[in-house]
Amino acid sequence: MTGERPIGEDDLQAFVDGRLSPSRLEAVRAYLADHSATAEQVEREIEHREALRTRLAFKAQEPIPSRLRIANLVAAQRRSPLVRPAAYAAALAWLAIGGILGAWGGVWWASRAQTQSAAISVADNAIAAHRIYVSERLHPVEVPADQEAHLVQWLSRRVGKPLTAPNLNAQGYHLIGGRLLPDSGEAAAQFMYENVGGNRLTLYARSGGSEAQTSFRFEEQGGVSAFSWIDKGLSYVVSAKADRTQLLPIAEAIFKQFEAAGDPAKGHL
Repeated sequence: MTGERPIGEDDLQAFVDGRLSPSRLEAVRAYLADHSATAEQVEREIEHREALRTRLAFKAQEPIPSRLRIANLVAAQRRSPLVRPAAYAAALAWLAIGGILGAWGGVWWASRAQTQSAAISVADNAIAAHRIYVSERLHPVEVPADQEAHLVQWLSRRVGKPLTAPNLNAQGYHLIGGRLLPDSGEAAAQFMYENVGGNRLTLYARSGGSEAQTSFRFEEQGGVSAFSWIDKGLSYVVSAKADRTQLLPIAEAIFKQFEAAGDPAKGHL
C-alpha cells in the first residue's frame, strides 16, 4: 500500500463492472496482485458475468414480441376467458432476464454485506462510547497517557491483537489515555485524544471482522462524525465532533501510520 485509502468491496465491485477511474484501477490491480485469493474470486466473478452475458445477449437484443406484451395479454384476456397461462409465463420470463445478471453478482457479495453490517454495529458502539466519555472531565480515561506502555499492553492483551496508540501531534491532538470497553460480548479499546481547544477525539478498536481491508465508511450521528474501516481482523472507528472534511485527514493519517508500522500480526496495529 502507498497510503491511499484501503481497497474495499466498492472498489472490487467497480473493477468487475469496469467502472473504475484510471488511477483507482491501478491501485486495485496492485492490491489484487498482492491478494491472490481475492484476485481469484474477482476473476471467477468476471468470467461468470461474461459467460452469462454471452448466453443472454441475443435475448437482450430482441424486442419483446407484441403478443407477449402485458398490455396485449390483458386486452386478449378481456376478449377471451381462455388466455393461455403459457403466454403469461413467457412474458414473465422476458421480464426476468434483466434481473438475472444483477442477482448473479449479488451472490458473490453476500458475505461482504455481512461484513459491512458488522462494521456498522461496531461504529454505532464506538460513537455511543465516544459520547459518554469525551464529556467526562475528572475520569475520561482509565489509564492516563503517562502510562502509555502499560495502557497499550493491557488493551492489546484484552482485545487479543497487538495495538498501539497512533501519534496525532501533527494533527493537533495529543493522547490523554484510554480505557477498556465491552462490545457485543467482545473487548474493545478506546484511545482518547485532545487538542489545545479542549476538543476530544477517540480511536476505537476491537477484534473481529474480515481479514481483508474495507474502504472508509463515514457517518454522522447527532453531531458526532466517524470514519470506520476493517483491516486484518480488526475493526477501527475514529470519532470526533467535527465535519467530514476535518476528520478525514485524521483518519487517513492514522491509517498511514498503521500501514507504515507494518503487519498487525507481527507486532503492530
